[in-house]
Parts: sequence; structure tokens; C-alpha cells
Amino acid sequence: MKKFVLVTGASGGIGQAIALKLAESGYSLYLHYNKNKKGISELLGKLQRFEGEYLPIKADLSSRTGYLELASSVFSLDAIIHNAGNSTYGMLEELEQTEAEELIQLHVTSPLMLTKKLMPKLVAKKNGCIIMVSSIWGQTGAACEVAYSMVKGAQISFAKALSKELAPSGIRVNAVAPGAIHTPMMAGFPPDELAAISEQIPSGRLGTPEEVAESIEFLLSERASYITGQVLSINGGWYT
Repeated sequence: MKKFVLVTGASGGIGQAIALKLAESGYSLYLHYNKNKKGISELLGKLQRFEGEYLPIKADLSSRTGYLELASSVFSLDAIIHNAGNSTYGMLEELEQTEAEELIQLHVTSPLMLTKKLMPKLVAKKNGCIIMVSSIWGQTGAACEVAYSMVKGAQISFAKALSKELAPSGIRVNAVAPGAIHTPMMAGFPPDELAAISEQIPSGRLGTPEEVAESIEFLLSERASYITGQVLSINGGWYT
């Protein structure tokens, strides 16, 4: 029987890597995206070599009703990967209220309400996984990324709390916390800044989206059957 996983933010660098890894492992996928239609089209092309079902779903999770549009297109479900997100950079005093509200909606409120809406599908099976793609800054915080650090920290607290609530129903809830990863999100940094970041990381380099995807595939698998409420740091030793 096919297993279906919802991947939010599937059109981005980490999202595409997650989708490809899970497809390779035999999962069928709901592939959420919003503005990046080109990215999702490219991903669907790459997925053609696999044998699963891959359904793209467009929804704006930074809006109050976006999660309802997404949930209405999800039927059979075995796991949720909350990966949708973006970042802001600048001093807190420069943050606009509308920017803060969208950031909270996208990273906190929509995942919370989407999980609430879809949770009965997992509970009915007495089996399933929910994984939050948080960030190193959700663990330790970053100057000039205060709001982003706040919402990523909230995702970690959400995973830890929900894991205790859902464990009796056979559902595991975990988070991953990537550090500096080679993605379009990092493309805005000049080469000298990226080099400086690499020098701060004990492993001496940025991570790859594929390394994040491998960790998520592990947490979904039976190899992680006794792991719940945990945060897996994927950061090359940058923060321990």
C-alpha cells in the first residue's frame, strides 16, 4: 500500500531535495508550493523516473486561509513535513508589523492549524510522523534575525509538546534544525560572507539540501521508531 507524505514548501532547495529523497524511498507525495511554479514544474520533471503519485498543491500559507486550501486537497496521509518558510534579515527596529504577521502566520499559525486539520487522518491509522524543518537559529538565536529566530524556536516547542500529546496514538513528532545550507535562501550573501560563515563551522563547509533530506527520511523510517520529541541538528558542529 502506498504511503503519502505532505511536503510543504516543496519547490525550494531543501523542499525539492526532501521530495526526491522520499520518492526514491517509495513514498507518494503531496507537493505544496505558492509562488514558485517554475520550481515545482522542475521538481515534477525530476520525479518522473519514480513510480509514486505526485500531486502539486498551490496555497499561500502566509495568509489566514491558506492552510484550509491546502488541507482540502489532501486525502490519504501518513506523514507531514512542515518545510515552508522564508527568512528576514535586519535589526528588530526595522521590522514592519505586516512582515512580522506574515512570518508568524507562515511558520507558526499555518503549521499549527494545518496539523490540527489533518491530524485525524494520522490518528485514525494509529501511525504516522510529523516533522518540523526548523533552524539552528531556533535553537540558539541570531542577531539581525530576531523574528526568524522566534518563529523557528516556536516550531521546536510545537514539536516537543505535540510529540507528548500524540505518542499514545502511535504518531511521532520531531524537528530538524539545519545550519547554513547551500540553498537559494543563502544566495543573497556575497562570497566573502559565505566564506566567513564556512570558517566558523567546525566541518569547514556549508551543508547540502540532500544532507537535510537524508535526515528527514531517517526520521520518517522505522529505523527511528522510538524517536519522538527530538531536535536533530544538521549543522556541521556549528552549534552543539
